[in-house]
Amino acid sequence: MARPLIQMALDSLDFDQTVALAEQVAPYVDIFEIGTPCIKHNGVGLVKELRQRFPDQLLLVDLKTMDAGEYEATPFYAAGADICTVLGVSGLATIGGVIKAARAHNAEVQVDLINVPDKVECARESAKLGAQIVGVHTGLDAQAAGQTPFADLQAIADLGLNVRVSVAGGIKQATVQQVVASGASIIVVGAAIYGAPSPAEAAREIRQLVDAASA
Repeated sequence: MARPLIQMALDSLDFDQTVALAEQVAPYVDIFEIGTPCIKHNGVGLVKELRQRFPDQLLLVDLKTMDAGEYEATPFYAAGADICTVLGVSGLATIGGVIKAARAHNAEVQVDLINVPDKVECARESAKLGAQIVGVHTGLDAQAAGQTPFADLQAIADLGLNVRVSVAGGIKQATVQQVVASGASIIVVGAAIYGAPSPAEAAREIRQLVDAASA
């Protein structure tokens, strides 16, 4: 089994706190995700700062683009983003626009399946367009209602598409090995790390669990 990547969700609105958290967990994570509220609040300047400080990590900007795909994504790719996200519910034209912007910058696109009624069909069509990553995402409101990403993850992983499958939604130490076993290529962790007494220790523990499950 290929070693899954760990993606750390940076969700604070505070610029300096975001950079400081990234510094703590950098040895244990592969992708820094600038979360949607964070990127809305801080803008392209945070992308540039993290790109300069962390050349060895991939940088994902969680734009959740809904319209004007190429136009919205282009400045973030130009600032150093490796991956931008576009909502699956935006439709194929918008997804295609973000893919066009990504290709112009030798970068990648993640299609976020949050709230998509037919996730399997959207994943198939996104892969045909050229998206490299499909994101199975149970949002905070859905998590509060008791939902988990596991069934959707299994359904998408079973398709055998030529994409990496990212999974997000309340993943923690107790569930991370189940996520690996279900076929995730990218495992997104947020509160289990940034809400821990020691984010660095929590990130290290999750890294060890992921590596053990994929050995």
